[in-house]
Amino acid sequence: MLANLIYLIVFIILVFVLTIAVKAITRGVEAKQILKEEKNLKFDIEEKNQSLEIISQIKELKDLYDKGILNEEEFRKAKEKILK
Repeated sequence: MLANLIYLIVFIILVFVLTIAVKAITRGVEAKQILKEEKNLKFDIEEKNQSLEIISQIKELKDLYDKGILNEEEFRKAKEKILK
């Protein structure tokens, strides 16, 4: 009878420990996924900012070309330099 009681207590403790372990693993996986999503979002924002900067620089070149400050060859070379 005493042995059965001890087995029951050990079993309850084991289930409790396993429950805590599963919760910890689940939280770790969720945290890793959140960090991955944040990293991807940050990369997307940086990529968009770079694209906007390139567009802005090309528009400035186009304005200079339209005003006659740059000739066609200078405009083409400057645009190629920006796009590289």
